[in-house]
Amino acid sequence: MTGPFAFSLALPNEDATAALMADLALLISAGDVITLSGDLGAGKTSAARAMIRYLAGDDELEVPSPTFTLAQSYDLPSFPLVHADLYRITDPGEMEEIGLSPLPEGTVALIEWPERADGDLPADRIEITLTHRPALGSLARAAEITGHGKAAAIVQRLQVLREFLDEARYLDAGRRRMAGDASTRSYARLIRDDGVFILMNAPKRPDGAPVYGGKSYSAAVHLAEDVRPFVAIANGLRAQGISAPAIHHADLDAGFLITEDFGTEGVIEGTPFAPIVERYQAATDMLAMLHGKALPERLPLLPHQDYAIPVFDTEALLIEVGLMPEWYLPDRDAAPGEVLQAEFFAMWRDMLSAIEAAPKTWVLRDFHSPNMIWLGDRDGINQVGVIDFQDTVLGPAAYDVVSLLQDARIDVPEQIELAMLTRYIKARLAAEPDFDPASFAEIYAIMSAQRNTRLLGTFARLNRRDGKPHYLKHQPRIWTYLNRSLAHPTLAVFRDWYERHVPPPQG
Repeated sequence: MTGPFAFSLALPNEDATAALMADLALLISAGDVITLSGDLGAGKTSAARAMIRYLAGDDELEVPSPTFTLAQSYDLPSFPLVHADLYRITDPGEMEEIGLSPLPEGTVALIEWPERADGDLPADRIEITLTHRPALGSLARAAEITGHGKAAAIVQRLQVLREFLDEARYLDAGRRRMAGDASTRSYARLIRDDGVFILMNAPKRPDGAPVYGGKSYSAAVHLAEDVRPFVAIANGLRAQGISAPAIHHADLDAGFLITEDFGTEGVIEGTPFAPIVERYQAATDMLAMLHGKALPERLPLLPHQDYAIPVFDTEALLIEVGLMPEWYLPDRDAAPGEVLQAEFFAMWRDMLSAIEAAPKTWVLRDFHSPNMIWLGDRDGINQVGVIDFQDTVLGPAAYDVVSLLQDARIDVPEQIELAMLTRYIKARLAAEPDFDPASFAEIYAIMSAQRNTRLLGTFARLNRRDGKPHYLKHQPRIWTYLNRSLAHPTLAVFRDWYERHVPPPQG
């Protein structure tokens, strides 16, 4: 869609205006431009203040009107934002003087009195025009929201979101921003008298370049491309006795969900964060229980429609490890030539092909501390709430044990890793006398090497391609985990190759 696209709605009070701005905030990203028009007293500054406070996660944040300063900047968790008031601009040339022409790159711009810019605003923008509606009350307003150019798709999505919330009877709920993740998804808490719920905005993943055998990266490695896998896997996990969020309302086509809220209590504590051993024990027991079951490869999604869990095949695993030579090595001034790349992929193909016949189970893929919530009012393994599983594949059981015990976000001491690994193996042996600990330990080392090789490349890509440098701080930890796995005798050839060709991360 290239726009324009517009819709109108009534806002009976300031709470309704704040909810609208929170809903829009859920959908925007760095670089978007939002203009606010209307007569004096129409509520432009109140609307801007509501959005800024929502994005800051602080209802008491001081957000002064920029009438006299002309522009006020905010360094918000998701992106920087500039709030401008052009009422006192008399010459469009003044836009350059106050740093708004051109607009700051990578910054959301929230601009009151945009007509004073005299056309000096980008073609891709969202316009909100507010007008008084005294017949509905002294604080009532009407909002006309128009998306121009590429922003038309955002406004259209906003209308669909509002209709979804209205149909589910959450339109009047309070909104609280939640931290996002490395994906295109975003989240908000919906607060009503009957409880707190999670709103998930999960737009269909945009297709990347078809550079992996004619497929985008996400398709080639079987990442979820819409919200359907989340729904199917959530229901499947609950059917197996795992605490996954109940889904109360869903728009599968648009990618909006309203789910159970597990709260915020995690499985780590301290400064710096470290595992809470008892909680890691419960998570380990949960995996052992799940991996000991014969799990279905297809799950019901809709009447007469199933979801087939994709297989984590050798080609997908190879593409993942390929992120390391593609992104990490160039960052370390060690970009490999064709011969070294061929060596790298041949080595990995041989190893991964050798374990293709290993038993397969559900691999949740990112089963680590950010994606686990502690549910203290439940019992046993049900105390472990799982919240991120839409990329589930069929693969080796060891993969999720690696995800848990070599947590990419926090340091897991080696003695805790070994204790939990022993606990897992004992649980599997108790339930399955033919379980092979030596074979499992070997595949654990291989999956550790694969996952941590991939993460070195993933975090380098998040920095260089996506402008998220904070992920680089995790690379030294990943390097430590990688070297633990490379100590396994099965990986001796890999250890030698990495020592010769892969420099350690900085820091």
